[in-house]
Formats: sequence, structure tokens, C-alpha cells
Amino acid sequence: AAHALLEIGAVGFTPQHPITFKSGMLSPVYVDNRRLPFHPAAWRVVLEGFAALIAARGITYDAIAGMEAAGIPHSAALGYALQQPSLFVRKQRKEHGKGRMVEGGDIHGKRVLLVEDLVTTGGSSLGGVTALREEGATVTDCLAIVSYGFKESRESFERAEVTLHVLVPFEDLLRVALLRGDFDEATRQVIDDWHTDPYGWGVRHGFGGEE
Repeated sequence: AAHALLEIGAVGFTPQHPITFKSGMLSPVYVDNRRLPFHPAAWRVVLEGFAALIAARGITYDAIAGMEAAGIPHSAALGYALQQPSLFVRKQRKEHGKGRMVEGGDIHGKRVLLVEDLVTTGGSSLGGVTALREEGATVTDCLAIVSYGFKESRESFERAEVTLHVLVPFEDLLRVALLRGDFDEATRQVIDDWHTDPYGWGVRHGFGGEE
């Protein structure tokens, strides 16, 4: 799956031109799994990887949920492939109609498996977990295509009593990208430095503006 993501350009390494995450964190890496549906062969690798992960870890569920918006294609396609119910979770409650956060069907008393395209801090995912639980669902597991594996996210999932199952850990992405020649060893060290302390990385490397 790491090869598939790199081959379609869903992952890039730009230490000289870092991007800014929603949290304000500067990053020398970007992951854009929204590209996957445009590349069905790569997308199939990811979906089959999810199915294999579910089977290998014995994850049980009654329905699959995707987080708005980037998680929805993957949860919907996975639900279709496995012939299981799928639904989606809004980031914010609708201001009209029934004001629902969860769309697709009644999940009261059901076990729901949450699907995310990318986990950074974990805040978005766990907001979805809260919304699902408020609808009466049991949520103990979350699938993610990629996770950076930050301590912040690990602790957040532990507090929420949710197990995060990652198809492509960040370390695997780096290992495969280095083997492919996507960057050199010096760039690898810069990225490792960011991964160790992401919030302080920008200042250390001469990019100001972090709080």
C-alpha cells in the first residue's frame, strides 16, 4: 500500500517548502489520500489492505463509518466491497433539518468501525467517535490509511479507548520512499527530526511563525 500511495503522488516530501496543518504545525511532508479514487488500481490496493487488516485482527462491526469528507469515499467503497452497511459522520451538526451528525441509518446498539484517510493529532477522528457514541453506537476500533504516529494522537486514542489500526504507518512510508529514491539520506534526517518533535521543527529549521 505504501508503494501505491507514493506511485500516485499521494505523498510528497517538501522540506524546503513546508506546508501548514490545520493545527498550525509546519510539516515537510504532505499526504493527500483524496487522490486515491482517481487511481482505481492504487485504491483497490488500499481497500483490499483494509479488508485484510480487518480479517487479520479479528475486528467485529455492524457498520462502517467514514469521517466527512475525506474518509467517506473509503468507508463507502469498503462497505460496498464487503457488503456491509456504511454511513458517514459530519464534522459539524447540520443547522437545518434534523441537525444530525451521523447520516445513513440507525446505529443505536450497533458496533461501528470508523474509517479515516489520515490521522495527524487524532482530534477529527475522536470527534467522530463521540458523535457515533452519542447516537448509541459502540466504537472501539478505527482504521486509517496513514497515521503519523504522533504521541499526541496515540494518547488521545488511548483515553478514548479506541484502537487505531493503521494500514501504512509513517515509518513504512519513509522506508519505501527512501528505497524508491524519492529523497536522499539528508532529507530523511530532516523528516526524522520533524517526526520526533513536529511542533518545534519549523523554528529549528528557520521557518518562523509557529506558536
